[in-house]
Order: sequence, then C-alpha cells, then structure tokens
Amino acid sequence: MNKSALVPIADGSEELESIAVVDILRRAGTTVTLASVGSLQVTGSKGIQIGADRLIGECLGEIFDVVVLPGGMPGAGHLRDCGPLIDYIRRHNDEGRLLAAICAAPVVILHHHNLLKGRNFTCHPFLTQLLGATKTADSPVVVDGKLITSRGAGTALQFSLKLVEILYDKQKVRDVAAGMALPLSQMMYL
Repeated sequence: MNKSALVPIADGSEELESIAVVDILRRAGTTVTLASVGSLQVTGSKGIQIGADRLIGECLGEIFDVVVLPGGMPGAGHLRDCGPLIDYIRRHNDEGRLLAAICAAPVVILHHHNLLKGRNFTCHPFLTQLLGATKTADSPVVVDGKLITSRGAGTALQFSLKLVEILYDKQKVRDVAAGMALPLSQMMYL
C-alpha cells in the first residue's frame, strides 16, 4: 500500500536533508509532496535552487502518513514561523501520525512549539548545547514512538531509510538500498 509524505521547505532549507528524503521515499513508492512556504522556487541554504511541487497552503487540508521537516537555516525558522503549517503539524501529531525532523528542525521548529516535551530526540550537535537538560541523544537517528529525528545532512540517508522501514518494512529498505548501490552495512543501519 502506498504511503504519503509532506516535506515542507522554505528559502534556506538544507538541500541534502530535503532532497534525500524526497528521493528515497519516492524510490520506496511513497507519494511525496514537496511543499514550499512562499513561492514554488526555493533557494536552499547552500544556494541551490529547488522547485517545489505545491505551495504549503494548497495541501494542508490533506492527510499525510508522515510530515518530514528538514533543517537548514534560515529555512527551519521560516517553517517555524508559518502559522498554518504549525497548526497542521499540531493536528497531525495529536492524531498520532508520524512526525520526522532533522538537523535544526527538531529544536527550531518542534522544541520551539513545545512538541518535544518528554520525548527522546536528536538534532544537530551544535543545537544540543543550547538546550541544556533535555532528552537529546547522540545517535544518528532516534525513534520515540511516532517521532523520528536525526542529526543533520551527514545522517540524511540513514534518516530517510529509517522512514522507509517505519512506513513499510526492512525488506523495502533493502530493495531501495540495492537500487542505489548503497551498502547498508557501511551505513551502520542494520
């Protein structure tokens, strides 16, 4: 059964974190909507142009199996400040659906809006210093119930493959990895 994912982006979103998850989820057969805040053409944090599928306001009436929040600055800040998106994320979370965030997004978006209380998570190592006594972990990917978090661009493939495992199964992960000529043993994944 095909799953669906919403990947919101904005000017300043981290390119690798945004595109790796879209690519890998689509390879797994997921219907992925790359939706932007602002305009369809986004300039990532490293200056790379990304074309979104839709504007965020066009898809917030839909139900997605997972919402995946990329990091990058100032992109994560733009997502944090998008009221309709935050309202959607709150409903999505309250309904017990999967929520995923990488790099700056767990702190800049989820922590800022009190969506991490009592949950284990990880984020970019620089941001863990700003949090003090919270439940951050050093793992590349952390799963706490329906929350999946990861550290940054360097863990984007592991993060994306973990989403495939949770949405589908380990066999789907192996199939996707094989199609990418990606040795899972070197990914510290399985």
